[in-house]
Formats: sequence, C-alpha cells, structure tokens
Amino acid sequence: MSGGEVAGILVAVFWAILVSFLALALVRLAQTLKAATRLVDEVTEQAVPLLSEASATVREANTQLARVDSIASDVQEVTSNASALSSTVSSAFGGPLVKVAAFGYGVRRAIGRKVPPGEGPARTVVIGKTLPSARRGGRRNRGSKG
Repeated sequence: MSGGEVAGILVAVFWAILVSFLALALVRLAQTLKAATRLVDEVTEQAVPLLSEASATVREANTQLARVDSIASDVQEVTSNASALSSTVSSAFGGPLVKVAAFGYGVRRAIGRKVPPGEGPARTVVIGKTLPSARRGGRRNRGSKG
C-alpha cells in the first residue's frame, strides 16, 4: 500500500463518519419537526374552541355593558328628577315654613319676656357704663335691636 492509498482510505473513513453524523442529525431534526407539528396541531385544536368561547364572552360582556349603560342613564334621569323635585319642594314649602318657625320663635320669646315692671333682671355697672343683663335662651336675634 502506498501513501496515496492510505490517505484515500482515511478520507473514505472520515467521509463515512461525517455522513453518519449528518444522517443522525437529519433523523433527529425530522423527529423534532414531527413533534413540533404534533404540538401545533394540538394547540390549534384547543385554540379554536377557546377563541370561540372568548368571542361569545365578549359578545355577552357587550350585552351586559349595554344594559348597564341603560341603567346608568335611567339613574341619571331619576337623579335629575329628584333634584328638580327637591328644589320645587324647597321653593314651595321652604319660605312659608321658615316664616312659621320664625313666628313660633317670636311668640315663645314674647311669652318668656313677660316680667312685671320693676322686677326685671339686675343690671351690671362697669366703670360708668350700664350693661344689659343676659337674655333668656342664650341667643340674640341679629335682626332686632334691643
């Protein structure tokens, strides 16, 4: 055997080893592609029903939102009606009720002030000034003098 024949055999052996490694890599790549194809098929089988359920859920949510919007507009209308009613009642009965309450307060004060002359409350003198005694009830009527 000459050196060229040995070199040819070595190249053939290395070539056979290289081809077997490449064949093994291609077989594993084919298995990986088959597994990926199966995984994609399974995901597709599960995703289609999920998407249809999600679509149905979104449609139902839109229906519920439309109902809530209707309810909110009704509540807004009721609120504006209640506000209008409140202002109407306040303007219709508020003035007369305040007048009746003021009249009752005045009558109570007038009845409570009936003190015989000369027996009135004592006055206090402070450095030459006479101060009125404290009034009954503890509140002063700002609108009246005296």
